[in-house]
Amino acid sequence: MLESEAVVDRPNARIPWFLVLASVGLVLLVVYVLFVGYLPSKQRVAGLEAELKELYKRETELQNRIAQQDQRYARNERQLSAITSERDTLLRRLEEVEKQLAALRRQQR
Repeated sequence: MLESEAVVDRPNARIPWFLVLASVGLVLLVVYVLFVGYLPSKQRVAGLEAELKELYKRETELQNRIAQQDQRYARNERQLSAITSERDTLLRRLEEVEKQLAALRRQQR
């Protein structure tokens, strides 16, 4: 069976050059896609991921600063309210004292 005409090597066998060229072309295409397309894209993705990490870090810093500013604003508002209330109380007390002083002056005359 191994000695049939289809299996025995033929000394004048022609190499199918079209298949060889197609295989070489396929290998070149795979190498091109891998090294010219995939690796630079992978490097670019890594760069973009690093940039995104940096942006997230910056965003966190900005959010912390905003939170601190909000706390300062709230504290300042409370202080302003307390000072305004104290001022109003002092004004009322001053008016009372001025009235008492005017009444005392009237009594002395």
